[in-house]
Formats: sequence, structure tokens, C-alpha cells
Amino acid sequence: MSRFSQLGNDLYSGKKSYNIVGRRNLFYGLSLVLLLASLIGVFGMGINFGIEFRGGTELRVSQVADMDDYERRAGDLVDAAVPGQTTSVTRIGDGTVRVQTGEMEQQQAEALRAELAEEFSVPVESVTSSLVGPSWGQTVTERAAIALVIFLVLVTAVLSVYFRTWKMAVAALVALIHDVVFTVGIYALLGIEVSPASVIGFLTILGYSIYDTIVVFDKVRENTVHAFDTRRMTYAEAANLAVNQTFVRSINTSVVALLPVAVILLVGLTIIGPGTLVDLSWALFIGIAVGTYSSIFIATPLLVHLRQGEAEIRKHDASVTRRAERAARRGGNAPEAETDPVLGEADVEGDPAGVSATPAPTQAQRTAPTGRQLHPYAQRGPRNQPKRKRRD
Repeated sequence: MSRFSQLGNDLYSGKKSYNIVGRRNLFYGLSLVLLLASLIGVFGMGINFGIEFRGGTELRVSQVADMDDYERRAGDLVDAAVPGQTTSVTRIGDGTVRVQTGEMEQQQAEALRAELAEEFSVPVESVTSSLVGPSWGQTVTERAAIALVIFLVLVTAVLSVYFRTWKMAVAALVALIHDVVFTVGIYALLGIEVSPASVIGFLTILGYSIYDTIVVFDKVRENTVHAFDTRRMTYAEAANLAVNQTFVRSINTSVVALLPVAVILLVGLTIIGPGTLVDLSWALFIGIAVGTYSSIFIATPLLVHLRQGEAEIRKHDASVTRRAERAARRGGNAPEAETDPVLGEADVEGDPAGVSATPAPTQAQRTAPTGRQLHPYAQRGPRNQPKRKRRD
């Protein structure tokens, strides 16, 4: 068994535990710093929108044999043709140069085509130009905004009904907003171009993030029910155990999802060049990594923070604390027995399942005559079977 698998077993059984919920202020502070940096990038440096959003002219020079210093060569020609315009020159594949600039007249575009063909020693037919209006990108943005609103409304309704508390929906939505803002902030800080494919990627990571968060929340609910029945863990302790139990699973799922995306991104950047594949891969890679962080370190600690003020939670936590204090005061004395709500048997504070109050079962008690395994502390009653009639 690998060390990582052993760590997963130890975290699930509670043998090893990270106090993630107890240190939530640390993770809140870290996220706050990252979000502030993201907002500085968005509003200070600005978002690098693609030509589909800002509009302009795109020219592509294909079948280029000499790619040496292609950025300067193409950029100088564009600056001379349309001075003062923002120009982006990128390489696509082995022999294609893509030039994106502001809007141009048809005559200017035709003249620039001829100059690019002469500069790169290709036929004029190998240079294509297309005018892209901003209306198409605006339509994509509006549709994406509508889809985002519908998604958030449905997620809020489903989570509120499924988990029977709106506070889980609020915690999940905060994690989603955290993921989107941080992802867009990274785009702004690194100057990554935002295209319609990037917008699709942003919407995709929302689904992945909420999926990971729901898995953790489902384990929180399961542990909470058990904690309320046994009164041996506070609500925060039960939630922290759930995060630890799903920690390795979240990491494994994220790594499996990130590896193929990373390969596609690497191939796109080094071989294929800019395009839809790279734009989508950037969004997925950043969003999946950020979504994993938020589902572990933000969503569940925030849920505990929101619910600790509830009367039922306060009453339960106070009961657990009193039991722990009584057990500490008794020290080595015999613990007082209480009824275990799960097993219906004697339960001892600080002693799971009342082991010290109930004698250990013998082998005969543990195994039925048929070999069927019984509960370790199940009691077997007398066998009352009807007497056989004698045959004369």
C-alpha cells in the first residue's frame, strides 16, 4: 500500500486529522489576499478580451517557410498600415502567422494582405483577412450571463431542498463566486486572452466545483447525523472529519482531471498555437485547481461558521462539551453509562459503544452455529423450539 493510500485510510478512520475547520480564519485570509490580487488585476490591468469581443480585423498568413522574427516583421507592417491600433501577432502551428488588429477599411486590408504576402514570400491567396464585429462576442456574453443566473438559481434551490438548509447553498455559492473571480483574476494578471471558448470554460468549471463541494457536504450531513445521535463530536468536529475523509478523494479526482487538461494545454502552447483548444484548456486548468481548493478550505469551514449560531447546534455542542468535562473530572473512576441511541445498549462517555461497561464477547457469542457473524455485543436469547413428538 502506498503512503498516499495509507494517508487516505488514516484520514478516513480518524487516526490522522488536519484541523481545517479550526484554522478557517487562516484560509479566509489567504483567499482574501488572492481575491484582492485578482481584483487588482481585473480593474487595474484590465482583461485581455479577444477580437470576438472588441471587434477588429484578423489576417492569417499560411504556408510560411521563414518564421524568424515573425512578430516584429508582421507588427511593423500593421503599425505602418493602421498606426495607433493594438496589434497581436501569434504563431499557429508550424507555418501560420495570425495577426489581429483594430477595424480596417476593405482597401487597407487588401493592401496589408499584399504586403504580408511579400514579406513572408507567399502567394497573396495564402493571406486571408476577415472582419470581426463586436456584436457576436456581446451576444455570447449575454447568453453566458443568462446561463450563469439560471445555473445559480437552480443550484440554490436544489441544495436547499436536498440538504434541508439554505446555509449549505449559500456556502456553495460563495465558493463558486470565489472560483470565478480568482480564475478571471489570473487571466487578467497573466494577460491571457479571453475568448468565447474561455467563457465556455468558466461555465464548465462551475459544474465541476459544485460537484466537488456537494460530495463534501454529503459527508458532512452523514457525520452530523451520527454526531447528534452519539453526542461524542461537536458539529465543527463532525464537519472537519468529513473534510478529512474526502480530502484524498478530492485530490485524486482533481489530479485525474488536471493531467489530460495539462497535456492538451502544453501541446496547444508548444505545437498547435493559440486557438479554441488552448483557450478552453486554460480556463479548465485554472478553474479545476481553484475549485478543489475552495471545496476543501472554503465551503465547509464557511458552512460551520454559518451554522454555529443555530440553537440546535449550540445545544448539541454544549452537551458534548459537558460530557467531555465530566469525563475529565472523573479521571480514572468508572465512567457513568448512558444509553447509546444507535446500538440501544449501554454507552460510556469517552468509551465507544460502552466497551468497558460490557464484557468482551466470547467466540461462541460472536459466531452463530451456522457460521453467521453476529454483532460483537449482540445478545443471544434461549432457543425455544417445539418438542418433537415421539413415534411409537
